[in-house]
Amino acid sequence: MGVIKIEYIYAGLLLHNAKKPINEDTIKKVLSASGVEVDAARIKALVAALSEVNIDEVIKAAAVPVAVAPVATVAPAAPTAEAKKEAKEETKAEASEEETAEGLGSLFG
Repeated sequence: MGVIKIEYIYAGLLLHNAKKPINEDTIKKVLSASGVEVDAARIKALVAALSEVNIDEVIKAAAVPVAVAPVATVAPAAPTAEAKKEAKEETKAEASEEETAEGLGSLFG
């Protein structure tokens, strides 16, 4: 006989989800309808195994939530002394360009 094939387990889960009885006849009908070659010994083994299992509890245990790691947020860095110095130099450069433009304007004036 061997192990119970996954198709048989799916049939049992399908019947459980549909709130139908899980017995040899219903398993056989599901497997036959899906085109699976039916093995009576495997059906008996499945029904016997599932009779001792609380399927809802097994499903709950299998559906363990995945913990999501928090996303690290990066705060904007405080301006460094060098960045402050560059900002001052840019301000000075803008001022000297304006002064130059005023001086040229007075020439054409």
